[in-house]
Amino acid sequence: MKFELTANDPKSSARAGVLQTDHGEIQTPIFMPVGTAGSVKAVHQRELENDVQAQIILGNTYHLYLRPGLGVLEQAGGLHKFNGWNHPILTDSGGYQVYSLAANRKIVEEGVTFKSHIDGSRHHFTPENVMDIQRSIGADIIMAFDECTPYPCEYGYAKKSMELTHQWLTRCVNRIQTTEPKYGYEQVLFPIVQGSVYKDLREQSAEYIASQNQPGNAIGGLSVGEPHEDMYAMTSLVCGILPKYKPRYLMGVGTPENILECIALGIDMFDCVMPTRNARNGMLFTTQGIINIRNEKWKDDLSPIDATLGGYVSTFHSKAYLRHLIINKEILGAQIASIHNLTFYLWLVKEARKQIVAGTFAEWKNKMVKTVSQRL
Repeated sequence: MKFELTANDPKSSARAGVLQTDHGEIQTPIFMPVGTAGSVKAVHQRELENDVQAQIILGNTYHLYLRPGLGVLEQAGGLHKFNGWNHPILTDSGGYQVYSLAANRKIVEEGVTFKSHIDGSRHHFTPENVMDIQRSIGADIIMAFDECTPYPCEYGYAKKSMELTHQWLTRCVNRIQTTEPKYGYEQVLFPIVQGSVYKDLREQSAEYIASQNQPGNAIGGLSVGEPHEDMYAMTSLVCGILPKYKPRYLMGVGTPENILECIALGIDMFDCVMPTRNARNGMLFTTQGIINIRNEKWKDDLSPIDATLGGYVSTFHSKAYLRHLIINKEILGAQIASIHNLTFYLWLVKEARKQIVAGTFAEWKNKMVKTVSQRL
């Protein structure tokens, strides 16, 4: 994997780059649609490629390990061949899912024992077997096994959790270095910075993660309920420490406003379930602002969902038609809304990249944050 910075905004820390993987090129900044169980909900791979123009998607280790299971994935030749997505894939290590199972898991130095949310069966994740599982899934980018702390979180717990994440990272790095990819293409490890919202812990963690000299780095444990000001402060702090010439991935973020502000702080990669989850509930993100398509005001609005955005789905279908589908709980409504929202997110980062290259990102961002945050 290679990462090259191609432009820097003169009035912020925003940057444009190109990330090369064996499954293709990724132009940054980039948003990565979340395909938790090997599928971006309600969106076919054809639409992801042609309409949304996604360059990379996510899979989740915890969910794919439970279903369909590693046997099926290995027999298929990995997730790319199983789901027909021939572009890069990043897999979350499952640390966040285990965190969300607080009542059904036990964390010790060795790893985590947890109960499946499907059938209650017991399973054990360690840094080593999580690396093996992600190799079997076939990700191009493998995330380190970490513990994601909740918010709020006491300082003592955050410190202990960060130290455990660092111990686990050493074992992840060793496992990656002593094993080979399963399917003949490169698989790289991204460590994860933790430390909750504590400045000294974030500094320690960023310095430790940077010292591991992996191909890219991630920031975790944010967008878990903390105020946006804290998210931005921690992101800015960490970006000032992580290596400049390696991609930076802010996990689980976020709203269009969050993404724009964090691009300005130096983040290259984002993911979030918000565009698809909110779409299924009738919330649309557009170039003019946020629409609740369920509202009566859109009942007879026959204008396109978003004429400015372009793309077949956003320009062919009207707001009135989409509202009709969503109100009647038609599956097509969820599909159209999901494709539209993802198209908007990819448009947003593509426009950000254009502005960075032109040297006008900071001014554009300040205007765009207000526009995409307003309710229509």
